Amino acid sequence: MPATILIVDDEKHTRDGLRLSLEDEFDVYVAADKAEALEVLRNDHIDVMVTDLRLGADDGMEVIDAALQMPRPPVCLMMTAYGSVDNAVEAMKRGAYHFVTKPLNIDELEILIKRAVRTRGLEQENASLKKQVAQRFSLDRLIGQSEQMKQVFETIEQVAPSRATVLIQGESGTGKELVAHAIHNLSGRPKEKLVIVHCAALSAQLLESELFGHEKGAFTGAFERRIGRFEQANGGTLVLDEMGEIDATLQVKLLRVLGERTLERVGGNTTIKVDVRVIAATNKNLAQMVAEGKFREDLYFRLNVVQITLPPLRERRDDLIPLVQHFLKELARENGKPVKELSTEAMQAVLEYGWPGNVRELRSALERGVVMCNGAKIMSRHLPDTLRDGGVVLAAGAAALAGAQDGVGGGKGGGRPVGLNGVEDLNLAHMELDFIRRALRRTRGNRTEASRLLGLSRRTLQRKLHELGEGGEDEGDLARGEL
Repeated sequence: MPATILIVDDEKHTRDGLRLSLEDEFDVYVAADKAEALEVLRNDHIDVMVTDLRLGADDGMEVIDAALQMPRPPVCLMMTAYGSVDNAVEAMKRGAYHFVTKPLNIDELEILIKRAVRTRGLEQENASLKKQVAQRFSLDRLIGQSEQMKQVFETIEQVAPSRATVLIQGESGTGKELVAHAIHNLSGRPKEKLVIVHCAALSAQLLESELFGHEKGAFTGAFERRIGRFEQANGGTLVLDEMGEIDATLQVKLLRVLGERTLERVGGNTTIKVDVRVIAATNKNLAQMVAEGKFREDLYFRLNVVQITLPPLRERRDDLIPLVQHFLKELARENGKPVKELSTEAMQAVLEYGWPGNVRELRSALERGVVMCNGAKIMSRHLPDTLRDGGVVLAAGAAALAGAQDGVGGGKGGGRPVGLNGVEDLNLAHMELDFIRRALRRTRGNRTEASRLLGLSRRTLQRKLHELGEGGEDEGDLARGEL
């Protein structure tokens, strides 16, 4: 499909001449003034706009300004018989790609337009790649590239525009509140209120008042009317965090609100209608609580219209490197530190630790590393003691990585076990080689992809392979697991 070009010039013979000269190579549109140019830009996709500086009563600079404000702005070229350095500089400042003077050399103009088209193509490709990366690794503030997180992202995107109640389950620190934020932000009501209630922090009486509000004099200390969180969130989203902590009496009242979308304040008898999208979050297994008689089955079904279960970090090891990279940038910026990376030993500790506190613990550990580090690289000594005590590796994390994630078991020279069984196991060279082997086996010998998984540049990976005596291996052998 040919590129589209818009010629803006108040002289008809110039417009027609350029159209005839360029239409064999491009799809050419013409306009005589600013109004016509903007009409074309609004109705058609234009890749390159070539405008004269003087357009009768209009100014070509203003045409460039307006064109660059379009949702899909064209690459802009300025042409004029009044060529000067000042005009050229001003056109560039306004965002013009280049500047040409009349009388025009058609061959030079055609070359310049083709360069502009290539520039436009590269910009679009770059934007597309950035969008793909963003979609692959994150959603809102959630980060992940593992299959588990991709499924979470897909569910969020599917359920967010609906009005369905969502139940988010997962261990503490897995990011349940971030999922709730993402659902709200991607919903049809992102500008409305998002209200979060931490149910475990309040007694049953206080929680009832917090959720439904109360009238003046409803109980001792109720000196004035209070609007509850359901009313505050009207038109928006209410997140009930730690849902498994709500007692049986309150569960009955909550069931009515979810079913009828009405409530009564504590001590009142006026029925109040509410339009609220409810998201419940818990680190408990509500289905098991129902089976044990600790949670109402009917309320569970009301809440569990769509369920999102967040995997613990130990089950999504593929996400560790993207999470580390994301948190390092964020924490370095927040603390005004030049930290950019982890040392090999520190990264090893991070990758093999079990992370019982999940993403929250990871962020906290990296924050300590950033604060304690004075240079650009976090060393293992900067990390919390839990990652360093008893050797670099926790056995649970190593077992999960070696077994569940990598499937490493056989193959020639299958690598020494990484654990706490003896001095040999803690030899850093052995551990480093074992980790590189795993990464290469996992990527079927693709060193570029393996270096990405390890958080290294490809050149660094190549150097380490040579240092460890593995640099001469053929990538076909790596793909067959013969390292």
